[in-house]
Order: sequence, then C-alpha cells, then structure tokens
Amino acid sequence: MQLQRPSFIQEQRLRMNPLIYQSIKLMEFPIVELREKIEEEIERNPALEVLEDRSTVSLDDAVTPSRGDEDDYFEVSSDSGFVRRGGDEASDEQRRFIEGVLTRPETLQQHLLWQLQLEPVDAELRGICEILIQNLDEDGFHKEPVETLFKQGQTFPVVPPPRLAEALRLVQSLDPAGACTAGYRESLKVQMRLLPNIPEGIEEALDHLEMLERERFAGVAKIMGCTEDRVKYLFERIKELSPFPGRRFASASSEVRYVVPDIQVLRKEGEFVIVLNEEEIPVLGINPFFMKLAKGETDTDNEGRPARDFVKENIREARWFIQSVNQRNHTLLRVSRAILEFQRPFFINGPKYLAPLTLHDIAKELGVHETTVSRTANGKYMQTEWGIFEIRHFFTNSISGAGSGGSRYSKEGVKEIIRELIGGKNRNLSDQAIADLLGQKGIPLARRTVAKYRKELDLGSSYTR
Repeated sequence: MQLQRPSFIQEQRLRMNPLIYQSIKLMEFPIVELREKIEEEIERNPALEVLEDRSTVSLDDAVTPSRGDEDDYFEVSSDSGFVRRGGDEASDEQRRFIEGVLTRPETLQQHLLWQLQLEPVDAELRGICEILIQNLDEDGFHKEPVETLFKQGQTFPVVPPPRLAEALRLVQSLDPAGACTAGYRESLKVQMRLLPNIPEGIEEALDHLEMLERERFAGVAKIMGCTEDRVKYLFERIKELSPFPGRRFASASSEVRYVVPDIQVLRKEGEFVIVLNEEEIPVLGINPFFMKLAKGETDTDNEGRPARDFVKENIREARWFIQSVNQRNHTLLRVSRAILEFQRPFFINGPKYLAPLTLHDIAKELGVHETTVSRTANGKYMQTEWGIFEIRHFFTNSISGAGSGGSRYSKEGVKEIIRELIGGKNRNLSDQAIADLLGQKGIPLARRTVAKYRKELDLGSSYTR
C-alpha cells in the first residue's frame, strides 16, 4: 500500500517582480521611447529628478538676428517690384512673402482636381469625377472597385453606366495619363490609346508583358506572326509608358519618418570610436529633499512612519530605474562594440562587405542570452559614415542560409551588390544577366533568388526600370 508523505524540495526560482520586468522593457526601448518613458517616470515618482538635460537649448544661447539684418535680407532678396514701407505695412508684406515661399508638394489628387476645374463639364459629371479621384491610391489605381463604389446602398448615389464610363474617360485623359484605372495593365492600355500615333500591334504586345520582361522576343514574334525586330520595337515603345502613373506624386503624400540613432561609430586616426547618444538622455538623480526625509530621526514616531515608508519606496524605485537605464546603455555599448569587431570590413569598405552574423555569435562573444542581444538591437539605429542603419541590419544569414558558418557572402551584402549593378550604366539588366555577373564574382545565385532579392530591395524588373 502506497503512503503519501510530506516532503521538502529546495530549488531556486526567479520571480518576475515589476522592477525586473521594467528593467527588461527598458532594454528594448529605442532612444525616443526611452526619453518618453523617463518623462513618465519623473511624473509618477517624485523622488526622481533630472540633474541635467542636454537636449534642450536655452533662449540665451539661441542666436536671434537683429531687425536691421532682417530688413536688409528682404530688401536684397525681393524683386524690383517690392517697395519697402514703414511700420506694420512692411511687416505684413514680409509675412506674405514668407508664406508664399513655404509650399508643400502637390499630391496626385490635388493635381487631378485642379485640372478637372478647368474642364467645361456639368456639375453632375464633375461630382462623379471628384469621387473617382478621391478613390485613387498612390499608384493612381482604384482603392475600391468602381463597380461597387456607386452601388445601391453605398455612400455615393447610383450612377448610370454610360455616365460612369464618361467620367472614367475624362479622368484617365488628364495628367498623368493612365490614372484612375484598375491596375498597371489597364493603365498601359489607356496610355497607349492616347498616343498620337499608335504603333500597329502594340495592344496585342501588351498581352504578353511577362514574356517581354524575360526578353523572350522570339516566342512573342511567333505568337503575333511578325518579326523579332518588330517585337523589340514595340517593347521599346511600351517602355516609354508609365505602368504606375501616380508614383511621381507619392513622395508628397507619404509620411516622413525621422530616425534618431542610439549609437554613432566614428573613425578617428585610423581607429573606430563608439559614441552613445547621451544628448537625448537626461542625467537622472534622487531628489535631495526625499533623501533628507528618508534619514529622519523619528523612527519610533508611528504618525510619521507611513510617510517615511512612502519616501523610501519611491527612492528604491528611483534608484532601480536609474540603474536600469545605465544597464541598458552599458549593454547597448557592449553589443555595438561586438558588432564592430565582427563587421569591421563593412565599417571600412561599405555596405556590400557586410559579413554573415547571427544573434548567437554576439551572445556567445558577450556571454549573454540571445534574447538579451535581440532586445538590445530591436528598433535601435546606428550612425556610420555609410549612413544610418538599424542595428538588426548587421545580423544577416549567408546566401547559403547556414548562418555565419556558411558562405562568406551575406544576404544583405549580396543585395547591395545587386543594387550597385542595377544602379550602374546597365539599368535594364535582366535577372539572369545579374545572376551571371554575380557568378563571375564568385557568388553563385539562381535567377529566382536574384528576383527575390531585387523585390526585397523594391527594385522593379528590367521592364519597369
């Protein structure tokens, strides 16, 4: 008969208390989020204070131009029709001059709506065209299908098909030609029909774009029943068209993202120096008033005990927070130093010399866990003489997919070589031609792998280039 007896087992466990969790989270924060977290903690914990903030500039340090210099600037820079006046009239003139200089790039919608206003059409047709224009994405294509946009029960009124077709033809004829279409194929056909002299057979050639992109001219010529030279001529005419007509306006509507690097790598006298961006991180300390309260002499006073407990708890949390911030910075410096040693060819010669590197390599070098390296690298940026890169950019597998133990060529390094080849004189290199050139450099890659890397670089095919 089995008996149940009580037994004691001694074991070590790490409990995830809030302070440890906070320390781990701080490790992940890039410099912008770290500064926001510091501001939140200062508002929450009265024992924590900023001793020095180097990211702010006092008004005394700012250089303000004198009034006379400002007047001279506007007097010299304005045209001959500008007449200086005294008092408020002159300042109003200057203000209007500045407002006229500060402009924003024109969006695709603004460009099309401006042209639409010049068209002699009735109010109903103009309203339909405005709805179609507002429904375009950055490429100039429909966001929502036109068939469902004006259906019964939708936000917009039902439009008869002949009226809708008239509105589509009008918007498609505006600049850029080929906008307000369902995709690049329809856009090319619309642009082709707007050509003054339409080459014979070009519409049929548009149905074989995939073969033309792969330069299979003989196969297309056989299908179309014409010569190979004729197919090449038609392909050259097609390349004059724009498959994505709205993209030249995309930069105006795209959101600009600013990056603040956490680490800067400088080269001084032939040696590399790693600099932590401490200007964005304020120097923290303990409030002296709280320190005096914590050293109070009335420990036996029961009425003052809750206040002293509150003070001591906030001081303890403040010290832990300061220690966590310092630990985050120290770990980031160690990881950056190890990356510099592993990727020294990159820092000396440029991006295409990026070597294969994994999280395991850095973790083994520093004697920490891979998750610590991952948290440290996540979302943070490093400024080098070759540009600003996300720290994760330096971790890349070899082209054989075997990590740092495989080929000596990294995936990111090969992608930079492909970018360099396409950006040279031969912009229209096919994927197979790029693969052949890489093979001559001792980098064996299949054509489909080249196509994959090219798409990851957001580079179009030989046709779109």
